[in-house]
Amino acid sequence: MIHPTAIVDPAADIGEGVEIGAYSIVGSGVSIGAGTVIGPHVVIRGATRIGGDNRIFQFASVGEDPQDKKYRGEPTVLEIGDRNVVREFVTLHRGTVQDKGVTRIGDDNLFMAYTHVAHDCVIGNRVIMANAASLAGHVRVDDDAILGGFSLVHQFCRIGQHSFSAMGSVISRDVPPYVMVGGRPTKPHGINAVGLERNGFDSVAIRQIKKAYKIVYKTGFKLEEAIRLLEEMSEDGPEVACMVDFLRAKGRSIIR
Repeated sequence: MIHPTAIVDPAADIGEGVEIGAYSIVGSGVSIGAGTVIGPHVVIRGATRIGGDNRIFQFASVGEDPQDKKYRGEPTVLEIGDRNVVREFVTLHRGTVQDKGVTRIGDDNLFMAYTHVAHDCVIGNRVIMANAASLAGHVRVDDDAILGGFSLVHQFCRIGQHSFSAMGSVISRDVPPYVMVGGRPTKPHGINAVGLERNGFDSVAIRQIKKAYKIVYKTGFKLEEAIRLLEEMSEDGPEVACMVDFLRAKGRSIIR
């Protein structure tokens, strides 16, 4: 159902069962998958591809031009998967040609009110961004990560899977998988044990992750030596192997 006051460009591709609320604007180049519900006063610009069964609440801005002074109107894209929840005043921006030209969002994510996803970010699945958490450009957030309210992430950082940032964290370095960060300045504070338990990790896996954390952060080893020890541990389970892969990848160096 499309409300009579909504403005939907004839070139937009609207799937079966999509609802578009009062005074919302959907531009050309937008595609919206079946079952998605768009609230009132939402603006969606293209090229934006939205999957099925998403819920976008009032006053969200989706697919707008990137906030980058280098942007010159090039055709870029925002891709959103399925079953995401986008709350009030959220801003999700398209990519830039300085990167791959795409901002990509996976499935089953929750973007609480006033959160911001800048150009060229890549967000996995089941990510939670609490109120007013913000990502600068080119940030990657892996599956099941949680960013607490008012968390700020510097451009080009990577947030590892199942990690957790406390409210008000200012993140200027990569956060490895499973690690919990917080404070001012923001530092690591152990592993996200509660989150791991809620996501079905058993006690053996959690003990291995705790041991890996201690090797990286508590023993005084240089990072390369810590990685070598983790590689030996990774034979006993995929959780530590994930941490090794993360630490081996080139990034902004890990948070300390």
